[in-house]
Amino acid sequence: MDAQAEHKQSATGDQDGEDAFDLVILGSGPGGYATALRSAQLGASVALVERDPVVGGTCLNRGCIPTKALVTATDAIAEAAHARQIGVHVEYRGIDYPQLNAFKQGSVDAMTGGLSQLLNQRGVSVIHGSGALIAPDAVEVSCQDGPKRRLSARNVVIATGSRPTPLAGIPFSGDVLDSDRALALERFPERPVIIGAGAVAVEFASIWQAAGAQTTLIIRRDRVLSGWERRIGSTLTRELKRQGIRVVTGSQCASINPDPQGGLAISSKPSDAAAGQGESEIIKADKALLAIGRSPNTDAPWFAEQGIELTERGLVATDPWGRTTVPGVWALGDITPGLHFAHRAFEQGIVIAEAIAGLDPEPVDEATIPQVVFSHPHGRLRGLHPSTGEGQRSFHGRKGDPLPYAGQRSDAYERPSRRALPDHRPTHGRRRPGDSGRAGRRRGPYGLPHSHGADRRGRAAGGRPDACQPGRPAGPPPPHLQRDSGRSHAQGRWTAPAHAVD
Repeated sequence: MDAQAEHKQSATGDQDGEDAFDLVILGSGPGGYATALRSAQLGASVALVERDPVVGGTCLNRGCIPTKALVTATDAIAEAAHARQIGVHVEYRGIDYPQLNAFKQGSVDAMTGGLSQLLNQRGVSVIHGSGALIAPDAVEVSCQDGPKRRLSARNVVIATGSRPTPLAGIPFSGDVLDSDRALALERFPERPVIIGAGAVAVEFASIWQAAGAQTTLIIRRDRVLSGWERRIGSTLTRELKRQGIRVVTGSQCASINPDPQGGLAISSKPSDAAAGQGESEIIKADKALLAIGRSPNTDAPWFAEQGIELTERGLVATDPWGRTTVPGVWALGDITPGLHFAHRAFEQGIVIAEAIAGLDPEPVDEATIPQVVFSHPHGRLRGLHPSTGEGQRSFHGRKGDPLPYAGQRSDAYERPSRRALPDHRPTHGRRRPGDSGRAGRRRGPYGLPHSHGADRRGRAAGGRPDACQPGRPAGPPPPHLQRDSGRSHAQGRWTAPAHAVD
């Protein structure tokens, strides 16, 4: 009997009318579908509950995939501008928005359709509806196309993800956007104001500015990406200004009101972190994007009813393998403490699947998770850093001083390249190879390259894939959406790749 037949046999209704599975997963984002695929691969019967009409979660439908489709388009605009500088004249006539939106939606459809086909091929039962944990071993699903269903399982994985966080007293609307609404726009705004300094804010600022908008970025501190290595944030802030983006530092949004002359009037004031450096002003805009962070989807009553412990920030408390305080209930992704990236959730899903199967996986090492922002230029970071890992006693001295990219693409990141000079780009980025402290902890590399070509050879955010985790077969997970990320995730952790069709 093959695995798919075994799944169908074990995922049957019991005498009480319940559908019995080995594993039920709430949420089909990268963490959820990784858990489902790996568990099915290990012989478990799996039900994947998804409230949206299609699988893939925020990443595939309203996050990583559609955003990077827009990045691809505006990268082409930047390439055309660079071509003129080296004597290759390319005529740029503007953006065909219907065609661009079709390309964006086609990218989403290709990813979600392929994922749906793969889940079906692996024998995973996908149930569309809103799931709620009603017991440690039972889930009730309010189905979109019928009555409620009760699912029983030996283990339940919560992968409900997160949602954009609004500003207090400023709800989202047609003009006050979150990232979901920004991606749904039929045309790019002409005078957008973006409130926030993280990856979402920086990426949309780069996209809209490259398309010809007059973009303003309001940030609380003196630089974007303030949680990263300081040099990255400072250098990227300077690059954004060089591109024509107005960066209002040390400020925060006080109010957003309709402008009598049309559009919006956005009032800013000095931020709490400005130390008296910010100023109050009114900025006119046609759209405002609130990109101040995301909130975990853990506010459903059943979290408290089932005794699932939450942190002060509303995140699910887990051990390093993803176990919650309720036996048999696991959690991963944006609802757990740590870095919130798709590739991190994917790796967590694999660890949980293998732990449930009785294997002995190593937990995800947060210190080696690559961080990537697809701005212009791209930013990348991996490992421990003096400015982001305070209290780490493993750093002694300052090896690996930052170096200018000098126009090099990231293909030339670790060795001299005769192509570096001819491939000069108008990017004034910085890079630093990683190094090891006396205690053997690797200080991670970082950089602001033109692109992430180095990841094509498995160098996740610079350096060897296994440099940060001695003895681990696959090394840290590569950044999501890199050319070989799916293959790298799959190889080394198991013999048959999770993304391969049997």
